[in-house]
Amino acid sequence: MTLLADLLATLVERRPRRAARDDDRRPMRAVTADLIGATGEIRGLTLAATILDRYAAMDDAARRGFFDHLAADMAVDPAAVRTALDLYEDGQTRDSYGTLMAAAEPPRQELIRRLNHVPGATGALVAMRADLLRLGRDDPALMALDLDFRHLFASWFNRGFLILRPISWESPAHILEKIIAYEAVHQIDNWRALRARLEPPDRRCFAFFHPAMPDEPLIFVEVALTRGLPGAIGALLAEDRAVLAAEEADTAVFYSISNCQRGLAGITFGNSLIKQVVADLASDLPDLRSFATLSPIPGLRDWLGESGRDPDPEDADTVARLAARYLLTAKRPDGRPRDPVARFHLGNGASVHRIHARADQSDRGRAQSAGAMVSYLYDLRRVAQNHERYAAEGRVAAAAAVTSLAAADLPQT
Repeated sequence: MTLLADLLATLVERRPRRAARDDDRRPMRAVTADLIGATGEIRGLTLAATILDRYAAMDDAARRGFFDHLAADMAVDPAAVRTALDLYEDGQTRDSYGTLMAAAEPPRQELIRRLNHVPGATGALVAMRADLLRLGRDDPALMALDLDFRHLFASWFNRGFLILRPISWESPAHILEKIIAYEAVHQIDNWRALRARLEPPDRRCFAFFHPAMPDEPLIFVEVALTRGLPGAIGALLAEDRAVLAAEEADTAVFYSISNCQRGLAGITFGNSLIKQVVADLASDLPDLRSFATLSPIPGLRDWLGESGRDPDPEDADTVARLAARYLLTAKRPDGRPRDPVARFHLGNGASVHRIHARADQSDRGRAQSAGAMVSYLYDLRRVAQNHERYAAEGRVAAAAAVTSLAAADLPQT
């Protein structure tokens, strides 16, 4: 019965795509309009597959034209919204509210939903949004269209649908290849380097997956189990380091968090990922006492340049003071920390725990942050309080030593 079910599912999946390629030669505008009005399931699948197949074959200019069509021809009708709002104000009934909801939703949202009915379409739509962000970044109408993608993806990829999987050296090769490709913080140069991050007993890796994209990690975190908090990334990643038995570790260090899908930018997974991984590690290894990061400070060097300072990366004291001052005082116009990694961890309830000068001697580390790194501490007793204060007041939780470091006088330049 399982074999028969798989066969039938394959036939249903393939039939619309074959029909799409062979039969329908109408302009894309006609096909999208037809899909919006389609009532039959097979007809709808065929039309949706036509659109996805054609889109996949387009160059950037044609894709931009497709997005322009959705933005201009499938936007909200202001007159319909005003009429529906008047009806709703006259009598707030189930029918008037339904009419208002229908008028306020642009037809392109329904189009995207119907495209997603095609088996395997979710990943294609995520890739489509990545194209939209790339091609329409400076166009207000296309960025309004992006809000529709983002609205739908926020529901489709909410935490209730995500699956946490451990990634190990025994994971399928095609998944491991993607871990190498998607690593965004500390490059993995080859399979040997990947093995050193996954196989030893003092290393862990976890990723979120979605059932509609089972072979595509959405985000993953790499973890080192250590005794005490390390102060440099080089020793942590060294392939010839001494391996620690997991049961002897007292600290879990999150040293790399990588978002994998550009088309899911702005859809937050990291908060849930960190919390779930902390819970799982605490359950599996009850002797763990500390959960912290060893994080880059990607905006530090730019801020130093704007401030007229260019410290020697070997001057650990000056670099540490400047890094602390940057993390605690440099703000965006909205009052949130300027540094994106800081916003992520502080928003999750972590605190700025320790500054590490000369912690990242790679070319990238020296160029971005004068070689400095920072540890954000996830103190399970204070995470909720830190999160609430940050969300409500923008308050940056920090260890006393970091606060003192930020306030210390700097040497004259």
